[in-house]
Amino acid sequence: MNVFDIIGPIMVGPSSSHTAGAVKIGYLSNKLMGEKIRSARIYLHGSFLTTGKGHGTDKAIIAGLLGMKPDDIRIPESFEVAEKAGLAFAFEGIELRDAHPNSVKLNLTGASGRELEIMASSMGGGNIKIFQIDGLDANFGGDLPTLIVHNQDRPGLVTEVTAMLSQKSINIATMQLYRSRRGGDAVMVLECDQEISKASISGLQSLDGIRKVTYLSLEESA
Repeated sequence: MNVFDIIGPIMVGPSSSHTAGAVKIGYLSNKLMGEKIRSARIYLHGSFLTTGKGHGTDKAIIAGLLGMKPDDIRIPESFEVAEKAGLAFAFEGIELRDAHPNSVKLNLTGASGRELEIMASSMGGGNIKIFQIDGLDANFGGDLPTLIVHNQDRPGLVTEVTAMLSQKSINIATMQLYRSRRGGDAVMVLECDQEISKASISGLQSLDGIRKVTYLSLEESA
């Protein structure tokens, strides 16, 4: 346990789960997209839907998508900032099966036309969990550089990815593997102790059997 588990995150309130956590979900979604977000369709579930407006959950998510952090004083004005930045957005309600009450589904489109679907939950105290990306399971909180590899389920591909990381002296902190069925769609989620270079990510994308690579960098944009 650390001090933030006791006193909570530094944030613009009122709620660590409905505000700070919501900002973090948007912020990490922004980082995962890796480019300016042009449009967002946001589906609120459970408590996010029923009490989120009063807690500013909607404005918090948009703030995060714009690259704001939980302590940014502009969070209450995020709708106006989004309009000036050219970010189009819409909110709807949704019922997500077996999801945490504070959950959201985001369908995002970037400036290049790239699309990304993220499902995430705010777990309390400003902590979040991304539990699905582009329809496949995941489970990470965004506290470490994270590599998400969508791939064909075939022998040897996991070894190729981990060998590349080893060659670059990148240590794997946690690794999760999911698949829809044997020989079907699969995903690797690797939380790492070091950042991964753009050249290494490009190299992964060129491997046979790799369908999509998404990377969460914790480095600040220049």
